[in-house]
Amino acid sequence: MSKTSANKSRNRNKSQGSKAYVNPNKKKGGNGALIWLSLAIVAVAVFIVLGINNQSKAYDFDYADLPRLGSADAPVKIVEFGDYKCPSCKTFAETYKPQLQKDLIDTGKAALYFANYAFIGKDSSTAAEAAEAVRTQKPDAFWTYYDALYANQEDENTAWATPEKLVQIAKEAKLDIDYDKMLAEIQSGVYADRVKEHNSLAAKSGVQGTPTLFLNGKLVSFKDYNDLKGQIEAASK
Repeated sequence: MSKTSANKSRNRNKSQGSKAYVNPNKKKGGNGALIWLSLAIVAVAVFIVLGINNQSKAYDFDYADLPRLGSADAPVKIVEFGDYKCPSCKTFAETYKPQLQKDLIDTGKAALYFANYAFIGKDSSTAAEAAEAVRTQKPDAFWTYYDALYANQEDENTAWATPEKLVQIAKEAKLDIDYDKMLAEIQSGVYADRVKEHNSLAAKSGVQGTPTLFLNGKLVSFKDYNDLKGQIEAASK
């Protein structure tokens, strides 16, 4: 999936309760509406078949390489792909995640892992690199910073995630880290390759937008929290 700038329009993915943002398709020119209609029908059919096949196969994630909330021994491993500039990800972080933590993570039924899919704007990668800088310095501080980034999220069409702003968010969250080191690492792109690796992982695992969830390696769709909770509880048995 190609990356796009924030000023391009985004379509909604209605397969998930949080309505994930997806990379928009490039506009195509054509010689006739009928031709494009036929191609569209074929494309949809192929997409459905591939979607069914992709969802039936479990992706083998390297869980040890991702930040984790909950026990490593939890029977259900949830992987979230997200972009810190994504409004739907903010909704997931502020409404779904607290419920998941109370009902399933703290009870040992599931663990939540996070992977970056930074595609909305150039500063999506900057925000992702900031979170990786925090995680490297103090792994336990990652989820506090994750929450702080979404709490301070601004309009997705503005380049708000500057190195200075991202460090200020860490300071306001009172993270016990070296802020000067964090700023220097963001500015020098120390974690740029790691974020690129996450984006590559998103492409390999079939991620179409954010937020996207996997349960034990399988891509899932859900209409609301109760639907998601039910799928996790079923997978934990």
